[in-house]
Amino acid sequence: MSSISDHHDVIVIGAGHNGLTAAAYLARAGRSVLVLESRGIVGGAAVTEEVIPGHRVSFASYIASMLMPTVIRDLDLGRHGLSMVACDPILTVPLGDGQIIRWWAHPHRTACEIARFSARDAETFLDVDRKLKALAAYLQPFFLESPPDLAARGLDRLREGLRLFRRFRRIGGGEVGEMVQFLTGSLGDFLDRHFEADETKRMILANSVYGKHGGPYEPGSAVGLLFHLLAGGDHAVQGFNGHVMGGMGAVSGAIAAAARGFGATIVTDAPVARVDVVNGRAQGVTLADGRQLRADVVLSNADPKRTFLGLVGAAHLPEDFRRDIAAIKMGGPAAKLNIALSGEPRVIGRSPDAGPLERALLTIAPTLEGAQRCADIARFGDVPDELWIDCVIPSLVDDSLCPPGHHMLTCFIQFVPYHLREGTWDDRREAFTRSVIRQITRHMPDLPDLILGHTMLTPLDLERRYGLTEGNIFHGDLSAGGLFSMRPVPRWSQYRTPVAGLYLCGAGAHPGGGVTGAPGHNAAMQVLRDMPQRRRR
Repeated sequence: MSSISDHHDVIVIGAGHNGLTAAAYLARAGRSVLVLESRGIVGGAAVTEEVIPGHRVSFASYIASMLMPTVIRDLDLGRHGLSMVACDPILTVPLGDGQIIRWWAHPHRTACEIARFSARDAETFLDVDRKLKALAAYLQPFFLESPPDLAARGLDRLREGLRLFRRFRRIGGGEVGEMVQFLTGSLGDFLDRHFEADETKRMILANSVYGKHGGPYEPGSAVGLLFHLLAGGDHAVQGFNGHVMGGMGAVSGAIAAAARGFGATIVTDAPVARVDVVNGRAQGVTLADGRQLRADVVLSNADPKRTFLGLVGAAHLPEDFRRDIAAIKMGGPAAKLNIALSGEPRVIGRSPDAGPLERALLTIAPTLEGAQRCADIARFGDVPDELWIDCVIPSLVDDSLCPPGHHMLTCFIQFVPYHLREGTWDDRREAFTRSVIRQITRHMPDLPDLILGHTMLTPLDLERRYGLTEGNIFHGDLSAGGLFSMRPVPRWSQYRTPVAGLYLCGAGAHPGGGVTGAPGHNAAMQVLRDMPQRRRR
């Protein structure tokens, strides 16, 4: 790193996909940008890594669902190697009696699935799908702009009011009520109110609460369903889910290539020890090896707690701000199991005519009541006996991930506590792994005989490996009190921080988690708006 200049316009801490996105936009605008990454590879939690030699898989994040079409287009990610294949079905859910229900990309095809269990639910699904997509379309613009600034005054407050009016001028009174209900209400109550068949409810539940705290009957749990209906992918399709060729690391790789193409410098194996603050302004960073690098602006892609309670000295922040940051709910409720297989496992109840896209997905989801029990058990530090396990075999769609005939299985596990009531994750990791495999084996009976190797990432491992405080994949819970103008904390939702020249660009800022690129895009736009003001001063 001796050839790297000691001064840049911008330093970005962390080469997660949002940090890379911010770097790309800032470099495109002509700023000199340096990205510093503590690991040996870029991507943060959107990476492709080996389980055993020659067998690669998306280790943490694993499906592209809300990657913003604007980011794909602006950074020309297709030219830099990004290729996605749409999931269809979006998910398949085993019902425990040899039956499987599938959520297809086309709503009418999904309605036909539901009609096997309830004709009324089939009709209701089409109506609900249409209404929810309309509500999601109203929210869509807010994902690529700053949230309403609750601290704005004078003319700025008037401008904020005008912006909100423009965004919602076509929304009806009934839709406003539905929007508020979705942002604050419970998914369980919504499903119980609209649908009668448990099979329908389980299918919709299976696409709704990834990575969130709490169960489906808790306030704010419905918002996940709405977010998953935002437009994504190359063609801005609402509710898009896609397999990324080469794994999720290909998303980060494409963004990194775009950033480098615009002139940004990306350095790996360069952990940052602290943000250097002089007279209330960020002046650069000090690396773990003691080297100091100067910049006019610093962006942190780390989560709010790691940024403000770790990288920034307490003396440089208001005490009430630090208390608010410390109160952000973390305790990531998810784990990840990645498995290399010698062949494709058989799934009970699956049609022999199923194609690769259908065979690539299986979401083992409990009932609404079962999911609530799981959340309640995990809340007190215990691991539920029956877990939510989302299984993907991406090698059925992308044969570049492993040798011919072999396969990769990646499993997202929901409702797992970070803080255990008894023991430690280091002590319980292997027993937990065996339990998860046993639960999957009920639906894939030949799975144990096919396993060549595996890697379990508990919430503690997610923290250690990817720098996610308490293993929280969203950099803070996506609750009603932690979204939009409340993210990361009230009065500081505009990517700026109490330290002048220091910005937050990761998932802890609006609009939150998921591989969207939106926080990085929005933070870069805020920096570009602010930089000329500083120069005039």
